[in-house]
Amino acid sequence: MKTEEFDKAFDDGSDITPYLDLDKARRIKQEHKRVNVDFPLWMIDSLDKEETRLGVSRQSVIKVWLGERIEQRQLPKRI
Repeated sequence: MKTEEFDKAFDDGSDITPYLDLDKARRIKQEHKRVNVDFPLWMIDSLDKEETRLGVSRQSVIKVWLGERIEQRQLPKRI
């Protein structure tokens, strides 16, 4: 399939998945990398309380909180 045909099929809302190699697909900047972090016990206790309250894993709490903090720092400051 030529590029123009592919683009037209996509723009028309046709199913283009048969033309994709999904085995090689990846989400840019969404790859995972394992890291080890040591936390003091009081932080672990607080994380575990939040984990129980939200019904999610400790790892999920950490990822959400870190993600929120990073987003806050990237927002332009308003005066």
